[in-house]
Amino acid sequence: MKDASTANIDKFKDPAHTAKGEPRAHVALSDPQTLWFNTGTLCNIECLNCYIESSPENDRLVYITADEVTEYLDQLEARNWGVAEIGFTGGEPFMNPQMIEMTRRSLARGYQVLILTNAMRPMMRPIVREGLQALQAEYGDRLTLRISLDHWSARQHDAERGAGTFEKTLEGMRWLRDTGIRMAVAGRTMWDETEAQSRDGFARLFRTEGFDIDAHDPGMTVLFPEMDLSVEVPEITTACWGILDKHPTQVMCSSSRMVVKRKGAARPSVVACTLLPYEPEFDLGETLEAAERDVSLNHPHCAKFCVLGGASCSA
Repeated sequence: MKDASTANIDKFKDPAHTAKGEPRAHVALSDPQTLWFNTGTLCNIECLNCYIESSPENDRLVYITADEVTEYLDQLEARNWGVAEIGFTGGEPFMNPQMIEMTRRSLARGYQVLILTNAMRPMMRPIVREGLQALQAEYGDRLTLRISLDHWSARQHDAERGAGTFEKTLEGMRWLRDTGIRMAVAGRTMWDETEAQSRDGFARLFRTEGFDIDAHDPGMTVLFPEMDLSVEVPEITTACWGILDKHPTQVMCSSSRMVVKRKGAARPSVVACTLLPYEPEFDLGETLEAAERDVSLNHPHCAKFCVLGGASCSA
């Protein structure tokens, strides 16, 4: 297998054309539905294949603040994007000390809120649980926590996230179940099983635990394709839409943007995609107005995850 430095070495260089000189596909922000905030790349664990390289030491993206979130919520209204959902990802969002307040402000504006979490110790701190209970009591099912549960078995999940993490995540999910907080799950397709086998495995687990999660609903149990830069992937040309029977509106950057705050930066900025927070060519500027421009599908993740994999981080 080719390594990450050579697998796509001649590709994804020119935002306008592929390595063969064909016009590269691009995507317009045609129907904004989700505005994401990266709460910071610090995480309580370090996973084997984390696409954003989150860890207890990685602070390349620093904690965003509630006031900065409010500024972008104001911009949403001013630009009239029509967004329905605010998403929070990390790192582990509940390591950010203002996570509950950011969630409260988003819910108070009338948005649905989706938080991606491993449901482990940061979420289970008493002050966080108290905050989540208060939010659930006031806003009910407008708040959803999507739990990172890579596989329905402890053996496979722990191989990715570390020994004992499966049980710790289940402890958090049991608390969410008993508290009445709406849950979804994000798994992976990195194991040698069909999608049907994977969903059946999750269904058995959910029944055993009494989790009100539909394993066969792709919006409630999301199975993400792997983003392995060592695998050669094709570039997406304008002709691919017809060949693949796809449409640009099916790709995540047609309906979402993400706000990040880089270490040392005075202000947050908006990036095209939740998967590409570090790449400068996908930084669209500091404002939502600047971020309304088209996105060139000039990265392996664009092909493997979004176009060919058909995946989306949003609900």
